[in-house]
Amino acid sequence: MRNPVVLCIFLITLLSCVQEKRALKGDTKFQRELNAEYKDASRSPLKNKDRKVFEGLDFFKFDSIYVVKAELKRTPNSKWFNMRTTTDRISKERVFGILTFELKGEIHQLNVYKNEELIEKEGFENYLFLPFSDETNGLESYGGGRYIDARIPEGDTMVIDFNKAYNPYCAYDEKYSCPIVPRENYLKTRVEAGVKAFDKH
Repeated sequence: MRNPVVLCIFLITLLSCVQEKRALKGDTKFQRELNAEYKDASRSPLKNKDRKVFEGLDFFKFDSIYVVKAELKRTPNSKWFNMRTTTDRISKERVFGILTFELKGEIHQLNVYKNEELIEKEGFENYLFLPFSDETNGLESYGGGRYIDARIPEGDTMVIDFNKAYNPYCAYDEKYSCPIVPRENYLKTRVEAGVKAFDKH
């Protein structure tokens, strides 16, 4: 028969490991994956002091109202321009197209951008950058606006899921250089979806 003391120690160790590896917060796959990334020291934008006590980002509750189908008007002749960032760095972008969609009974437009550097990066050839700001900024959400990752669609429509809106890395650590949301991508409405403002420790 096994030594009961050894067995007890084994069970305590096992339980503590299970507790350490408990699932991070998140109601959707996107939320859980983002939380896992931010907890991972090798990928997290969080400062060490924030990451050590990190249990999960604060999200607005998922709402299908904020999943919209947008018409994409491509702008193949648009010129490259220097998008300002939170540092002296310049991000070379061009307007890939204009997205028109209805949200809460109102028609809105957003420019979606293509980054010059990422064209050459494997796996990012079809990547599109969709930054936006809205009337929750500085209140429930980060004051500098938020981002959505997108891919070039086959046709002339694109689904925008604002529930997948995330904060720029500089919302967590000022050492990062983040593109500043262009003025024309301000939505005159409250987008109560995606990641909320981060409470630093």
